[in-house]
Amino acid sequence: MGIDHHDDSAVYKLSEDIAIVQSLDFFTPIVDDPYTFGQITATNALSDIYAMGARPITALNIVAFPVETMDKHILKDILRGGLNKIEEAGAVLAGGHSVKDDELKYGLSVTGIVHPDKLISNKGAQSGDALILTKALGTGIVATALKRKIALPDQIDAMIQSMIQLNKYAAEIAVNYPIHAMTDVTGFGLVGHLLEMLDSSQMDAKIFTDKLPLLPGALEWAEKKVVPGGLLTNRKYYKPRLQIEASVSEVMEMIVVDAQTSGGLLISTPASSAESLIRDLHANGVEQASIIGEISQASKDPRILLK
Repeated sequence: MGIDHHDDSAVYKLSEDIAIVQSLDFFTPIVDDPYTFGQITATNALSDIYAMGARPITALNIVAFPVETMDKHILKDILRGGLNKIEEAGAVLAGGHSVKDDELKYGLSVTGIVHPDKLISNKGAQSGDALILTKALGTGIVATALKRKIALPDQIDAMIQSMIQLNKYAAEIAVNYPIHAMTDVTGFGLVGHLLEMLDSSQMDAKIFTDKLPLLPGALEWAEKKVVPGGLLTNRKYYKPRLQIEASVSEVMEMIVVDAQTSGGLLISTPASSAESLIRDLHANGVEQASIIGEISQASKDPRILLK
């Protein structure tokens, strides 16, 4: 599998029974606590493996650190947070590399395995499929409020808990269902990653904005225009491909393009199995999982209708 359909990971078939799945992700801090930052970053990097229906087995640390101006204990705590999530995923930390840099950055290169016949791509969504999202939206907006020191403690806590929840628990349930396509929602927002799925599948889709799970504070801060630059970039880029009903507010237009960090899985599954999948996800601790839309019809120029 190559780059043709903007899948979450590269896949290389080793044998009839094993394919390796590889991805890499790293970024600068979005929270103040080093240990939490390590957890968030590792969870985010591992997510690409789960989005392909695979199981992570090894991870390598990627570190850029201002060693002359920042206490090394900060780095130790970041790496400890990352290791916590690697171990929770059942994978092994196999090494890594660090460089001296003026700006702190951390992330992982992750390798997973999957049976080639069980690989899940973002291609294959079918007309009538239900769209399921497994985490609440709004991390970019709430993180911006945090940076401006106006986010409330309960909003920060909810955002962090969402970002450190491994998509492992959602993926372990999802792979037991007939999944036609799957991806994870990160920097391009819900709309951007759904459009990648639609482009690969040559389908249109609808998003039911009143069904979207939202983090505490996301609506409040969006109404006050406390939004990240990535949201504004996404909105400008994707708006030509959106059809927006008059009843949809500008705030919800912003929510669907909010740049997410360590977001949930976006799953396209037959409508007949969607409710059962939701029940199983909730029972497995994926409490925010919701049916948020549907695949509508075949299209050579895929678009999304916001309802």
